[in-house]
Amino acid sequence: MTSKALTRSLAGSAVAIGLSVNVATAGSGWPDLPAGVKNGISAHIGDTIYVGLGSAGTAFYSLDLKDRAKGWVTRSAFPGPATNGAAVATSNGQIFVFSGNGKPAPDAKSPIIFSTVYRYDPASDKWASVDTKTPVGLSGARAFSIPDGRIAIVGGYNKDLFDKYLADVSSTDKERNPQEYGRLVSSYMSMQPRAYRWNDKLLAFDPVGRRWSELGDNPFLPNCDSGLVQTGEGAFLIISGEIKPGLRTPNTKAIKITGDKVEWEQLPDLPAPSPDVLQEGIAGPYAGAVGGNVLVAGGANFTGARARAETGSWFAHEGLTKAWRKEIYVWDGAVWTQVGQLPIGLAYGAAFNTPDGVLIVGGEDERGTARSDAFLLKWDGQAVTIED
Repeated sequence: MTSKALTRSLAGSAVAIGLSVNVATAGSGWPDLPAGVKNGISAHIGDTIYVGLGSAGTAFYSLDLKDRAKGWVTRSAFPGPATNGAAVATSNGQIFVFSGNGKPAPDAKSPIIFSTVYRYDPASDKWASVDTKTPVGLSGARAFSIPDGRIAIVGGYNKDLFDKYLADVSSTDKERNPQEYGRLVSSYMSMQPRAYRWNDKLLAFDPVGRRWSELGDNPFLPNCDSGLVQTGEGAFLIISGEIKPGLRTPNTKAIKITGDKVEWEQLPDLPAPSPDVLQEGIAGPYAGAVGGNVLVAGGANFTGARARAETGSWFAHEGLTKAWRKEIYVWDGAVWTQVGQLPIGLAYGAAFNTPDGVLIVGGEDERGTARSDAFLLKWDGQAVTIED
């Protein structure tokens, strides 16, 4: 869908939502990406934002927020194998990309979780492989810069279990041997959350010394594909995400990092989207800060999975249809409130803080299509405005 088509969709949505969403139809000019990007990476340095990888393969783009008319600029291609779900953060003006998953070679039979780290230098437009390996699988993890220059990382799939599962199902013919294929899938998907052995440490990476350390245990179930927002110096909000394949959590947590001291706090859950619907939690939401508030929009889940899991049915999403969510929530520091809806369900894209609101770029829509458009979510304390 192009930006013009999105604007028409937003206009119709604004009528349906009523007071929650208004649409700016002129004078904005957020340019489309050259290609759709979902499950990719994003970073923000100074006045420039970066988006790429994921469904875009090794392509990488930048946009000068002070010169939007110039549009997205194609940067040097990522030098490693195309990767999805990598963790990314900045340090000292450079972008670091951790892990992700994909095929190590075009002729590989199945994807794996990578243990690689790459560095991108915007000044020289050059990528380099960093001489280190991630201590655990970090596909689906979230990375964030902390005040001392290190990068902290939470979550991440277990590499050994994930690699073995994908190798097993990739080598089993679903048509010729449906029973064995079904057994493999059911065996993997029926495990309880802790059995997946996702990364339950708060890791820290020192880009200067290329050293890894631990900042303690995550006191909650580790999760992947969560929303992440910086709320202050060394302070972050982790919003929802998966706790096992197909099952999300409505939980939100706050982290405060001062040196090697870490404080965790559980915050109120995301509210139910309607009184008769259980809040499943969301994976791949868009999240950012607007003034002193946090906006969270979109994401994806399986309606009914959480209720099944609460009865002990751990293959909770079996037979359920994946839903791309439209809800927009705001956190004011004390409570979550649903304040409107996106025009269509969206997830697995990029979100950036700007002086005027949260910029949403790319992602995946309800048809599974990688998006290329961009628009701005603005919050004035009473209503959300969507600016195309």
